[in-house]
Amino acid sequence: MPEARDSLLAALEAEGSAVVALSGGVDSATLAVLSHLALGERSLAVTGVSASLSGHQRALVESVLHAHPMPHEWLATDELASADYRRNGPDRCFHCKNELYRLLREVADARGFAAVLDGTNSDDVGDIRPGRRAAGLYGVRSPFLEAGVGKAAIRALARELGLPVAEEPASACLASRVPAMIQIDAGVLGRVEAGEAALREFGFSAFRVRHHGDLARIELPAAQIARALSPEVGDRLAERLLGVGYRQVAVDLRGYRPAGLAAPFDPDRDLAYLSTGAH
Repeated sequence: MPEARDSLLAALEAEGSAVVALSGGVDSATLAVLSHLALGERSLAVTGVSASLSGHQRALVESVLHAHPMPHEWLATDELASADYRRNGPDRCFHCKNELYRLLREVADARGFAAVLDGTNSDDVGDIRPGRRAAGLYGVRSPFLEAGVGKAAIRALARELGLPVAEEPASACLASRVPAMIQIDAGVLGRVEAGEAALREFGFSAFRVRHHGDLARIELPAAQIARALSPEVGDRLAERLLGVGYRQVAVDLRGYRPAGLAAPFDPDRDLAYLSTGAH
């Protein structure tokens, strides 16, 4: 992808200096590295740290920094202080990004950085993303989106750059596992994180633990469902999730879907329960 890389490097160099939001995913990581290649010390990668940032995401950021050392800071954010965020309405993402982008803009303005950048790409255009409204409020730019660069091209660039997250499955923040209008707090986010950490330890990939109060609904790729339902894995997996506070643990037989949180489900037809006290 030399042409795309060179074009992006030229566009980033034209910014003069930039603060880049680095979440650990392939989009933000690739942008942060390209920005550093274009701008050197005039580029600062910043990672927001809060209850919605999982330990796994933090480890991904650290792996990127190890592979490509660059100026970077951890920035404490507190979206949970917002009642509108905790309420978890359809605009929850706006309140989260509003907190992050406000603080990134403060960093940029205080230190003389010209731009604030994020990794939104052209494949994100069709999604419902309330956070884009927050980006507009604080003048956050999206170089991949502006250049018409999508996820496949970004992964190719990440491989070319030798980034360890090049093949990392897409993963939004922990709050994205909680259906609208179920109140969010640090305990809920911690339960989701612990559940997904267990799935990762059992060797599953591209998964979600959907939080439905006392029910943990696990979404997995279709090829991995049978293993999750096997007695040697299912019983231990249920034990782990029951141990973090869920009363019912079930695997969604329809498999993993990026928009699976919003899709209605029949608890008797669509779910296979792993925990003993369920249906």
